[in-house]
Amino acid sequence: MNDSRQGAVIVGAFNTKQAKVLEGENSDTVTLAAIKGALADAGLGIGDVDGVNILPGLDYLNGSRKFAYALGIPYFWVGRAAPGPAAVFEAALAIEAGMCDTVVLAAGEAGIYTDRATVAPWTRPSNEFIECWGLMTPAEFALSAQQYMQKFSVDPAAIAYIAAVIRNNGSRNPEAIFHGRGPFTPDDILASRMVADPYHLLECAMTGEGGSALVLTTAEKARDLPSVPVRVLGGGSESWGPSYTHPPTYERTGMLGRKAADRAFARAGLSRSDVDVFELYDNFSWEIVRYFEALRYCDVGEGPAFVADGAIEVGGRYPIVTDGGTMSHSHTGESQRHQRVVQAVRQLRGTTSANQIDDAEVALVMALGDIVLLSK
Repeated sequence: MNDSRQGAVIVGAFNTKQAKVLEGENSDTVTLAAIKGALADAGLGIGDVDGVNILPGLDYLNGSRKFAYALGIPYFWVGRAAPGPAAVFEAALAIEAGMCDTVVLAAGEAGIYTDRATVAPWTRPSNEFIECWGLMTPAEFALSAQQYMQKFSVDPAAIAYIAAVIRNNGSRNPEAIFHGRGPFTPDDILASRMVADPYHLLECAMTGEGGSALVLTTAEKARDLPSVPVRVLGGGSESWGPSYTHPPTYERTGMLGRKAADRAFARAGLSRSDVDVFELYDNFSWEIVRYFEALRYCDVGEGPAFVADGAIEVGGRYPIVTDGGTMSHSHTGESQRHQRVVQAVRQLRGTTSANQIDDAEVALVMALGDIVLLSK
């Protein structure tokens, strides 16, 4: 690595307005608004950008090139990792390798989910494993959770507590779609209708609209910018699959991200105890237990007890999902993974709109098997 660069830093972080429905908006417009907001936060312009990873809506193949062309970026590095921790770490590695200097990561979604009588379309692919058997995303994720809860005799209230914590975080966040919806108790969560056993409605992510973007550059360039830089210390990525075709049993998915986390901590030179805030992808309540076990914060089977008694609340030792996450803040397709990073940046800058963690210096962001470690 070129020592003069001193690694990559995040200098721009921005979420557009989030809502269940943004009238008059589409995926392109909310993604563009997020890009403009992140660049403004960084104190940079389009002319400074020479790297992109942009996903408007579900345009996985052409989004980056389409937006770069429309924005007038003549030549550029293109990232291919999924939004969120994986894209951040990939961009940081590209900057450190000298492949580019300033990268925009963005995604957004609006106007895609219109059939509100059923789950979002990207959670129910049209193939023989879905249409006749109903193995949609909630059912798929419920399989490993149910297996775990039966194996370790877990009280459903212990898992519902996690959802209550996250939804209460969102209730206090004026930027959250469900701001003011709370407070919740575990009993409130369990009283909501069953979606896919063991998951009740309030233990599942919602669907919203909006955009999110980040800007990364070199530490050297960041010294001349007005924004507060956040360092990318380490990261990693793991996957499994194919989804929707093989049962995601606990044995197959329970430790997803463990090796990636080991590598991330080793690269960052940090111990588990150094992390102050955990911005985790909260698509379903039990996943939080899975994360802490995969991250080696507790042994397998100990997760429900580990997160109990205020440990994961604001003011606890392991505060999670401080903006309300996908359950309360927003869930905009893929861009919500960028929102996990945006919230981590705000926590480290001390600028979050709610639930600020005092003296936060290190943040961990994890989505499924992707992880990134950030610091002031």
